[in-house]
Amino acid sequence: MSEKAFGLIGCPLGHSKSREIHLKLLEAANIKGDYSYFETPPEALENRVEELKSIDGFNVTIPHKIEIIPYLDKLSKKAKLFGAVNTVENKKDKLIGHNTDCEGFLRALKGAEIDLKGRVLVLGSGGVSRMFAFESALAGADVTIGARNVDKALQLKKEIKEKTKKDCRIITLSTAGEYDLIINGTPVGMYPNADASPVPKEVVQRAGAVFDAVYNPVETRFISFAKEAGIKYCNGLSMLVWQAAVAEEIWNGVKFDEQDVEQIIEDMR
Repeated sequence: MSEKAFGLIGCPLGHSKSREIHLKLLEAANIKGDYSYFETPPEALENRVEELKSIDGFNVTIPHKIEIIPYLDKLSKKAKLFGAVNTVENKKDKLIGHNTDCEGFLRALKGAEIDLKGRVLVLGSGGVSRMFAFESALAGADVTIGARNVDKALQLKKEIKEKTKKDCRIITLSTAGEYDLIINGTPVGMYPNADASPVPKEVVQRAGAVFDAVYNPVETRFISFAKEAGIKYCNGLSMLVWQAAVAEEIWNGVKFDEQDVEQIIEDMR
């Protein structure tokens, strides 16, 4: 059997953990394949997509998740809903865009036994926060978006209402109250600014559970506040591995055992 080829496009890719994760997933699925990095500045995107038609599939990261859409032949339902793509499937010379961040997020929550319901505060209104807000609304949660950029948050609120018929509130980060789940989709707390938290300690410790999209460091200040209070928490590493597993499932038609993925998450810590 010939070796399969996958990869990641984005810029910069210096701190990416994707290759290590995907190689572990391929090994767990007993698939012979490799995963490469394709550092791609914005002006080189069109030519790079043309090149990547020769491989079996690829992931997409910043700054190309939206910009890649015009070069694709088709979008999955979730990619269309969020207006962002992080996984591309090469199927019979047709490029199909998917968004596996959403399924990775839901499976990470499930693994941490955190319910996506009740009063949910989503921190941030751009990037991955958009997906968190959409998924929370689709799950029937009472969604509040906490953002510094109120105009951007209002645009997201409008989009959610148009696409899901669900309404949500907008607050500034300084006015956060009490929630069943707080989801951080901002880069606050990411290395090298690991001492920062997107909301104060008392807000975190009043919550029923927290989720942090940041995975470097594995334990952010935001997560440490939750641990200290004994509330449920989940970090971005779980989502990172799960979204990669879902991409592999799309590319290779496999289904990963929960224990195998949890072991990879543990190895990556």
